[in-house]
Amino acid sequence: MPHIELSTFIAAPVTACYALALNVQAHVESAQQTGERVLAGPASGQLQLGDVVTWEGRHFGLRQRLTVRITAATPPTHFRDEQVRGAFRWLRHDHYFEAVAGGTLMRDVFAFQSPVGFIGRLFEQLFLTRYLTNFLRQRNAVLKQMLEVEVSTSDWRNSE
Repeated sequence: MPHIELSTFIAAPVTACYALALNVQAHVESAQQTGERVLAGPASGQLQLGDVVTWEGRHFGLRQRLTVRITAATPPTHFRDEQVRGAFRWLRHDHYFEAVAGGTLMRDVFAFQSPVGFIGRLFEQLFLTRYLTNFLRQRNAVLKQMLEVEVSTSDWRNSE
């Protein structure tokens, strides 16, 4: 079972990081490289526990659809989304947020399994894990930039 863990420091409060990670428009913007869009479910605002959303984007040259449900939420430190329907046998993405000196440590724990036995495992090892790691890194870089630009224009350090 492939398992990806990434950590990103963001110079912003934990509550802001948590909220932006659940924001539909921020997700679309942070996944621009794949042309991601909402096909079903909440098309704007914050996703909440129990929400189901279907995303569509171009991956490996093909239009892919992924329907996920927010299956756990403990604001502002953790939420989980899990595949309901999509190309994977299963997919689980945990998002953790920890207040640290100067901001937030955002951590992704992303686990998945391909649907097609040996060939799927080979594809995971050769291409998919690296592709998904890069996708998550790019998404996190955009969220970081969005948060740090917003933070630099406000005085949140004095309000907490």
